Amino acid sequence: MWYNLSTVIKVTSLKIMLTWIIVGGIVVFGGYVIFAYNNFVKLTQRAKEAWADIDVQLKRRYDLIPNLIETVKGYAAHERGVFEEVTEARAKATQVHVDPTNITPEQITAMAGAEDALSASLGKLLAVAEAYPDLKANQNFAQLQSELTDTENKIQAARRFYNGNVRDLKIALQSFPSNIIGGMFNFKEEQFFELAEGSVEREVPKVSF
Repeated sequence: MWYNLSTVIKVTSLKIMLTWIIVGGIVVFGGYVIFAYNNFVKLTQRAKEAWADIDVQLKRRYDLIPNLIETVKGYAAHERGVFEEVTEARAKATQVHVDPTNITPEQITAMAGAEDALSASLGKLLAVAEAYPDLKANQNFAQLQSELTDTENKIQAARRFYNGNVRDLKIALQSFPSNIIGGMFNFKEEQFFELAEGSVEREVPKVSF
């Protein structure tokens, strides 16, 4: 009888221990799921906020271009082809829309292409300005060029911040075991915002005054 009682106690203790192990495992797993989910939410939200900042700086850039064109026109009116190219590139860039709440690879690719074309045309416009000493000495042009340079720097910073968050999100979605949680809740990778080598964003235009 004492033997049976001892056995029962041991079995009961073992069951209790197993129960606590299982409960502890569930608690730990549940805690990790919550942590991983919240981390994915944070990374996704940061990427969207970073893109919104890029969008703000791009719009600021678009606003500067018409005044820059008009200023250069005052000294190089015959450079019509360059002015038309910049104007057309700006119009196409402003027509590309990226929804920060639902960023898609197609939108990012379209935006990168439009910005590369605009950067190339802006480079030509600034090259024209190099040939006119009076234009380079013009205070209005100097201010516009300074604002453009500042905007390009801010675009670069915003793009780096966006790409950094996209990288962290990709790592989390591809790493075990966080990739399981990401798949469970349908979190998606975002696409890097890459610009062509030599674009204005990669190398801020320098004009000597």
